[in-house]
Amino acid sequence: MINKLDDLFTVLKARKPKRLIVAFANDEHSIGAVSQAIDLGIVEATLVGNRDLIEAVCTKENIDIRKFEVVQEPDEMKAAMKSVALINEGKGNMLMKGLVSTDKYMKAILDKENGLMKPGAILSHVTVMESPNYHKLLIVGDVAIIPAPEIKEKIAITNYLINMGHALGIEKPKVAIIAATEQVMPKMQACVDAALLSKMADRGQINGAFVEGPLALDVAIDKESAEIKKLNNEVAGDADCLVFPNIESGNVFYKSNTKLAHGEQGAIVVGASVPAVLSSRGDSIKTKLYSIALAAISAK
Repeated sequence: MINKLDDLFTVLKARKPKRLIVAFANDEHSIGAVSQAIDLGIVEATLVGNRDLIEAVCTKENIDIRKFEVVQEPDEMKAAMKSVALINEGKGNMLMKGLVSTDKYMKAILDKENGLMKPGAILSHVTVMESPNYHKLLIVGDVAIIPAPEIKEKIAITNYLINMGHALGIEKPKVAIIAATEQVMPKMQACVDAALLSKMADRGQINGAFVEGPLALDVAIDKESAEIKKLNNEVAGDADCLVFPNIESGNVFYKSNTKLAHGEQGAIVVGASVPAVLSSRGDSIKTKLYSIALAAISAK
């Protein structure tokens, strides 16, 4: 089982590398992260973008351009569409955002005729966090894509987190459906949805995990709080996964972990035919490497 984010590299080195397609890879942030991932032996990579700019970055950063396959496409939107086309042609197992704007990157993924979405699929964001104050990795969602998930989206988010848990070697992940309280409060929609998800898992409609909710955050991740409140189940105090009721709560938790607790994380977009890295230029090289590794360990 993978207990630390750095363990991803060890596991992936023992596997055949998957191929990463980088959309509009004209910037030193993307090229530098992908170069390190190749050096670690965890991926092979195709850079789609302006060859002259890519060569200039490689020269500046002392990176051997021969480690990449470079596909010439100087137009931003066309580069995103070409990257998706390469995935659909079977020439890549995962996608990564380069210098292309997020809206164009997502437009290419979501394109009804030539994109990466199957009918009825739900796109979501999965983050894997390593906190110095928790005894194992935490898999959380959704902190970036679905603003106010309804029960259908929450089912999808729950299954995506479970899938990531399995990819990380957790045989039966412990999933906490987060609300403001562990009591089932009918007037609080987060509690109602959490109770439904928990019962669905009991009935086998959600498989491969222990699912409990509603759970307040303290009883989900702190054994002492769970004991004081007399919560005795597989998840309380030992959660692997946290399903947040809305994007505000998930995003605040995510940023609190990084900015106050100085935790590390990687994240990918799931729900498309391949995992996609949606990194920000503000992300550290380490965060981008972890995100690439999560895509690689999730890719088919």
